[in-house]
Amino acid sequence: MMKEKNASSEGYFVLLGFSNWPHLEVVLFVVILMFYLMTLIGNLFIIILSHLDSHLHTPMYFFLSNLSFLDLCYTTSSIPQLLVNLWGPEKTISHAGCMIQLYFVLALATTECVLLVVMSYDRYAAVCRPLHYTILMHPRFCRLLALASWVSGFTNSALHSSFTFWIPLCGHHQVDHFFCEVPALLRLSCVDTHANELTLMVTSSIFVLIPLILILSSYGAIARAVLRMQSTTGLQKVFGTCGAHLLVVSLFFVPGMCIYLQPPSGNSQDQGKFIALFYTVVTPSLNPLIYTLRNKDVRGAVKRLMGWEWEM
Repeated sequence: MMKEKNASSEGYFVLLGFSNWPHLEVVLFVVILMFYLMTLIGNLFIIILSHLDSHLHTPMYFFLSNLSFLDLCYTTSSIPQLLVNLWGPEKTISHAGCMIQLYFVLALATTECVLLVVMSYDRYAAVCRPLHYTILMHPRFCRLLALASWVSGFTNSALHSSFTFWIPLCGHHQVDHFFCEVPALLRLSCVDTHANELTLMVTSSIFVLIPLILILSSYGAIARAVLRMQSTTGLQKVFGTCGAHLLVVSLFFVPGMCIYLQPPSGNSQDQGKFIALFYTVVTPSLNPLIYTLRNKDVRGAVKRLMGWEWEM
């Protein structure tokens, strides 16, 4: 029988990542670096612009700034380590580094699930309850909703991280992924992990399926309200803001469901890596483009910031 060990006894893990495709590593390095820079620039742009322009001091842009900060933290929790591993022969991460990475990746992903629900409620209130919007989305209430999103995400992650790092691992420390995540680490265990897998599926259902149902319910109500609208301008504005949010929701939730709503043993490891690459690298870089590309409020804020006051 293979001797059981705890990962801390050796003090490191080996992140195999994309080592099965060594000819792709340089290409992946360049592509991922470009997307990472796009993420940094795009999300910092939204945060700074929302802070500087008083016209953007609204609940929608407050939550969008939170989402941008969240995406910055989320990508930075895993992508720099991935870039280092792709560039050089060393693909190790310390036990403490793996534990910290696991905690923050899971915490930030869960926070985003809840924050996207909050953003959909904001759009519901704006479209379906316009006369009560300023009361429903009072600044203090908005801050409480944002805080609740962050607290729920970090609390859920503390639960999973502690459960994952208490299980004994087999002698080797090769994590078949490009970052430390729960399903990949559970595959290293020498003991039965069905309890961990069940906990993962239950909490994933709570933080993925329930938010998704709430979001779709909000947009169902918005769709009914839109169909009753007579103003073409109003329709365009609603479709512009709500359509962008729905696209972001799809890009985030669909890959996450593919990974976390099935047992780790049921995942194709290589397929899982590329799905994870999409939602950790591509999605955060697209969010600023989706929200700002055809957004008149943002374009107006840029022109005001640059001293141009005329209409587009």
